[in-house]
Amino acid sequence: MKISSWNLLHRSGASVDEVAQVLDSEAPDLLLMQEATPEIARLKDVFGGHYLFQPWPGKRYGMAIWSSKPVEQVDTITLPHSRLPGRFPIRAAQLVRMNDITVTNVHLSHGQLLNRRQLARIADKTEGPTVIMGDFNAVGPIRLGEFSDVGPKAPTHKAQNILPFRLDRCLVRALEATETKILEPLGSDHHPIVVSLESIPSANKNEVSAAS
Repeated sequence: MKISSWNLLHRSGASVDEVAQVLDSEAPDLLLMQEATPEIARLKDVFGGHYLFQPWPGKRYGMAIWSSKPVEQVDTITLPHSRLPGRFPIRAAQLVRMNDITVTNVHLSHGQLLNRRQLARIADKTEGPTVIMGDFNAVGPIRLGEFSDVGPKAPTHKAQNILPFRLDRCLVRALEATETKILEPLGSDHHPIVVSLESIPSANKNEVSAAS
């Protein structure tokens, strides 16, 4: 399975044509999008495929998933949030299932303790082969039980176009990556990331279990 993820930048970011360009060049099975505005839904007309949009209450944008084959959203996981006044609306993860793999599209909070709690909630609410992928807004290493960080290790975003951070990540359980890459950001301030995944062979699964 080949999955791409991209924070499109809702204000003046990647256009529908640029998203279609990534789909055409990379041919992923799934494209997970964060900060997708309603106009990105035109992707179905421009490129074809299937499109699922999850609005973010109080915002003009939300999360979306494009898929090459029909796929249904199987769940929404409400994530832990800050109770301080003036904070962002409550965030939720968007889940679909393809080839018996649960794929979770996320746009996590900036608080470094909070986004780790959000990841722990997702890990607790899912089972079996699982992908957690998207804009983590996380700095530094992430340790999450049976999950491994298999996404590209280079920076994917420059804060104020100066400080490089690796904000866009991919964590997997019971899967392994065969290829990863970072693409040009085009109209966004985030680089798209691409990860090709396959099931871990039975022998390797036993080694992983023994090591843990």
